[in-house]
Amino acid sequence: MTEKTVRPRSVLRRTMLAGTAGVLGGAVLRPTTVRSQTGAAPAVAVAGSSPPGSRYGDPAWWAQRKEEILEPALEIVDPHHHLWDRKEHRYLLDQLLADTGSGHNITHSVFVECGSMYRADGPAEMKPVGEIEFVNGTAAMSASGQFGKSRLCAGIVGHADLRLGDSVARVLEAEIAAGDGRFRGIRHSVVWDPSEIFSRGRTNSSQHQMADATWRSGFARLAPLDLTFEAWLYHPQLIELADLARAFPQTTIILNHVGGPLGIGPYADKKEETFAVWKAGIAELGKCQNVVVKLGGLGMLFGMFDFHTRETPPSSEELARAYKPYIETCIAAFGPDRGMFESNFPPDGVSSSYAVLWNAFKRLAAGYSADEKAKLFSGTAKRVYRLS
Repeated sequence: MTEKTVRPRSVLRRTMLAGTAGVLGGAVLRPTTVRSQTGAAPAVAVAGSSPPGSRYGDPAWWAQRKEEILEPALEIVDPHHHLWDRKEHRYLLDQLLADTGSGHNITHSVFVECGSMYRADGPAEMKPVGEIEFVNGTAAMSASGQFGKSRLCAGIVGHADLRLGDSVARVLEAEIAAGDGRFRGIRHSVVWDPSEIFSRGRTNSSQHQMADATWRSGFARLAPLDLTFEAWLYHPQLIELADLARAFPQTTIILNHVGGPLGIGPYADKKEETFAVWKAGIAELGKCQNVVVKLGGLGMLFGMFDFHTRETPPSSEELARAYKPYIETCIAAFGPDRGMFESNFPPDGVSSSYAVLWNAFKRLAAGYSADEKAKLFSGTAKRVYRLS
């Protein structure tokens, strides 16, 4: 491998990201009000300011680390990314194409809900259908072949409020129709922690949300419609998810971001204790054959690592070394048949570029057989999300 690292001129990442507050999906960072006319991060980062993309990754910072793409022919299905157009950041088809076209062989991708383009009018419970309509349009653009061979957003995961109970079926049916054959399931965030530093998501989750009888009535509507459930939670909730999985063995549950190990706030000085609690939860979940794990999401701001504070981006070797205990624990518990690497872009962009992140995953999978690697990078995702 050849690698080129360029020293930053005056990009002080620690200064750029220090002193911020607020939360995005549990990540402590307030949206910046600075914005370029295009909505993208400026080409040059200025010391002492936070460019618009810094909470999702700054291209000027990424540019300091260039690596040769490892195993460029290896097929990859990216099973977790977002699309949005927000005041402080834009990540639409152009930005996704730039990432997926950075050298790795991305053949398909799966969009996961993030509150984008909800309908402005109509019943509140039906507004998330707008996100499916929006993403299905992006998927149709990709399927035209005019943007390359990759079939982006080939699978779509939306949101439906399971607190509606049985009546959520009407929302699910509308989303299936809007997805035009691409809709695969929903994510209803259940993130909850007693510390107010962490987000409770757009759903404002309550404690023990997954045990609520009405919520479970809504959850029961998924399997009959052949829909999956994306579980986004924090590591202390893993045992609660295992209880849900045992109660609904016919429903495929996809654990997001290796189960959300927390590493800031009250958990900042308890990393060994946190790892032990997290590992026990992963072991319990691994016993549930209807649960699949996404291997990624470790670069977000609320987690165990400080790559986002560094003046120079980490190499894929550094990422692999840091992520190894989490990835190996998950693969040992679930096996390659129930594990899939994910980019979680753009949130994980705060710690590395897309190209470097997938290099790190390839390093982590180096000891597995060709068949196992095929499952981890594409096979499991194709099966779970029914992609051809």
